[in-house]
Amino acid sequence: MRLFYSLMWWLALPLVLGRLWWRGRLEPGYRRHLGERLGSYCRRLDARPTIQVHAVSVGETRAAEPLVEALLRAYPDCRILLTHMTPTGRATGKALFGKHGDRVVQSYLPYDTGFMTGRFLRHFAPRVCILMETEVWPNLIRSCAARGVPVALVNARLSERSLRRGRKFGSLMTDAVRAIALVAAQTDADAGRIASLGAPHVAVTGSIKFDVVPPQAALDTGAMLRARFDERLVLLCASTREGEEALILDAWQARQRQHAPGALLLLVPRHPQRFDEVARMVESRGLSLARRSSLPQQVDADVLLGDSMGEMFAYYAACDLAFIGGSLLPLGGQNLIEACALGKPVLVGEHTFNFLQATDEAVASGAALRVADAQALVRESACLLADASARAHMGAQALAFAGQHRGATARTVELLRRVIV
Repeated sequence: MRLFYSLMWWLALPLVLGRLWWRGRLEPGYRRHLGERLGSYCRRLDARPTIQVHAVSVGETRAAEPLVEALLRAYPDCRILLTHMTPTGRATGKALFGKHGDRVVQSYLPYDTGFMTGRFLRHFAPRVCILMETEVWPNLIRSCAARGVPVALVNARLSERSLRRGRKFGSLMTDAVRAIALVAAQTDADAGRIASLGAPHVAVTGSIKFDVVPPQAALDTGAMLRARFDERLVLLCASTREGEEALILDAWQARQRQHAPGALLLLVPRHPQRFDEVARMVESRGLSLARRSSLPQQVDADVLLGDSMGEMFAYYAACDLAFIGGSLLPLGGQNLIEACALGKPVLVGEHTFNFLQATDEAVASGAALRVADAQALVRESACLLADASARAHMGAQALAFAGQHRGATARTVELLRRVIV
């Protein structure tokens, strides 16, 4: 099965590279550092021990921030090799960790063939390979085992849907999971599902995302945005996915007269290549539009488009109420922890299987409210925007919910001491 998997990678490689080039039309970052994706490296590093942390994209990179900072403190003689698969993840890593200079270096992880992963490991020679959340790469894990490099899966989560998909790969997936030295799972349910695939050492440490601290610069940016909104109340729709913005805009427009007077809709699509598409959606409905990239001194438009990267904390800081995207349609939802950490009332759709336990607990605690569809989202937001005491209560519950789950980073670092030698 593994040989078949490797053959499929080689056969698909021309298509994969072609897709990178095609995506590079809108995101030039996809056309950079192509050699790294094939296991080819020019940069030579000094002899310091290296700890690899793999964070595939933006969400995983931001979640890795407390862990990377803790590892830098715990192992002052080591460097962190931060690997990614997307240019947005890489840009986020540079923004978060550029202050550390050469103690944090970045690279793309190569495609998962034995040849390419072998070249990667020979070049960087990491002491340990730490994978964030759900990144199980069979050939990378096999190559690490062949070189005596322990693999840890941390902040690990696995939904029932992903478990069923993983089992379809049979021995390819179970052999990879069995070769992981340790797993630090977010929840008991995640731990049970991962253990059912054969992981030998699984512990529950909680979600590192609860330990992410809002940067002061983001809070300052949020205050600047808020000042430009004047006295307007703001519904933030964060990390929206394809298909959701049209539903939200139609529902918003249909109930526009019933909102709190002058309410502002702040839309932040998850993927930057869709910024212009969403702007056209807004304008095609006759709604006035302002953009973060060309922010006026006073925002009096119907809709503000958050067309910037790395400012989600600022958007949360600036809003009165936050809807978490990816949950109106069956896409699994996004992380609501950042909104809760800033004490914001949260709305989510029905489809939150990617963050099920955290979302269910937030709803049960009164920090979040589920809505069935876009019409319910707009209806509930109108009620909350008109009721300051209800928003304050939900916000207080959100802060309490976020606070009681902190500490996963320290537990994870203590667990990693078993494999970082």
